[in-house]
Amino acid sequence: MDVFSKVTRQARLFRLWRGTSASLALAVPTVGIYLPSYDLLRNRIEEYADCNCPELRPYAPLISGSIARSLACITCSPIELARTRMQAFKESNVGGKPPGMWKTLLGVLSSRQSISSPENFRGYHLLWTGLGAQLARDVPFSAICWTVLEPTRRHLIGLVGEKSNTAVILGANFSAGFIAGVISAGATCPLDVAKTRRQIEKDPERVLNMNTRRILLEVWRKEGINGLFRGAGPRMGRAGPSVGIVVSSYEVVKHILHRKHTEL
Repeated sequence: MDVFSKVTRQARLFRLWRGTSASLALAVPTVGIYLPSYDLLRNRIEEYADCNCPELRPYAPLISGSIARSLACITCSPIELARTRMQAFKESNVGGKPPGMWKTLLGVLSSRQSISSPENFRGYHLLWTGLGAQLARDVPFSAICWTVLEPTRRHLIGLVGEKSNTAVILGANFSAGFIAGVISAGATCPLDVAKTRRQIEKDPERVLNMNTRRILLEVWRKEGINGLFRGAGPRMGRAGPSVGIVVSSYEVVKHILHRKHTEL
């Protein structure tokens, strides 16, 4: 609430929506890669487990979620970088209008040229700044999330028996997603702190020498446990409804398309 009041007082209410364009640009390809990949991988692993290794079946959500999230993160990392920097932008640093997504990414590339490297193409690596920290955060998040979500969803749907209509699918998936999102966000909050601090770092030399382990040790030494879990409340408050909305929307669309397909 303190951050909320300061942001609205110093930079007006619209500042709370800074980075929305990058968030929307990030959401479509991320979900488009992530959820279908998860479904395909989970189905393949479960089929393999049923035929060859039954002990593997309970781990299908964990393995599938980790691989699918890795693919989505690697593909969409530059947009995630732009979104994080846009949200961390301060008018006092530039004195003008906040940059948009493309201008933010061009600024990342121009900072590489200031390191005086003749190999300009290597500058594109900076568009994936913080990818290691992002993978270190998102892969465990996804693994925990799906491991919690799948049994919770099955249990909730099982409570209503065979009556799996659109309302039941929506409610069960939203509830399971909300629970899984809150638990996963709380467990991986230190990794989110490391990812954010690396992506908002403006010193090119320091960026090239940073990694998740060093950042976490630095935060631990300077700020203790409170620093590692800074922002846990807002992160959990965002992740719960976010995961619930995404998963329930995806499953409802799947249900409707499947029903229409069977009617043809």
